[in-house]
Amino acid sequence: MVMAHLAAIASSAGAVLGSFLNVCIHRLPSGQSIVWPPSSCTSCGTRLKAGDLVPVLSYLVLRGRCRYCGVHISIQYPIVELATGILYAAIACVHGPSLAALHCIVLGSLLIVAAGTDINTGLIPDRVTLPGIVIGFILSFFSPEVTPAQSAMGILICGGLLYLLAVASRGGMGGGDIKLMAMMGAFLGWAQGLLALFIGALLGSVVGIAGIATGRLKRGQPMPFGPYLAAGGMVSILAGRFLLSLLGF
Repeated sequence: MVMAHLAAIASSAGAVLGSFLNVCIHRLPSGQSIVWPPSSCTSCGTRLKAGDLVPVLSYLVLRGRCRYCGVHISIQYPIVELATGILYAAIACVHGPSLAALHCIVLGSLLIVAAGTDINTGLIPDRVTLPGIVIGFILSFFSPEVTPAQSAMGILICGGLLYLLAVASRGGMGGGDIKLMAMMGAFLGWAQGLLALFIGALLGSVVGIAGIATGRLKRGQPMPFGPYLAAGGMVSILAGRFLLSLLGF
């Protein structure tokens, strides 16, 4: 019962913070401030009121349209809010009320922003990954699961490996992907970071092959890799230690 209450609280907090993550996804690629001006309709520019910003519910009540001009609202907004709520609830169930949970919530939030910006623009802003690397390393001094040494190794090994893969693929991966992996290494350490990379690469390969098989993708057509790396990171957040134990680590 206590865990159910904790998960419900975490889910609600996640949905609310997911609304802020949407702001980050929308504004960071263009260099805009994420705190000012207040949220407004991207079509008519009308400043949104509190009733327009209730996570998920406002989208459903308004039937996916702006209250003021009637233009369709991107489905991204409720998806990010719902996904953040689910992720926070899952973290709460796995880690309970702990520093490890806070550690994972910070990383999970950064991964959602990175995935969202990569999907929308094909870029992962340095304003997400570079501060994330620093934050991950600083948090390792307070983390019960990742030591500063493991964090530093994670930055070097995970970021370095993806750099080598980028060189080998002759531009098949961007600098944003490299910095994203370095950030995950800072939070997760090298072992769970490499697990996240493996899972992300596997997911990306499956989706790519399926896309080519169904004609939705052409051979050689670029596709954002950040969302798959982020998905691998989220799996590692929730089940990384368990999966590594199965592999004998």
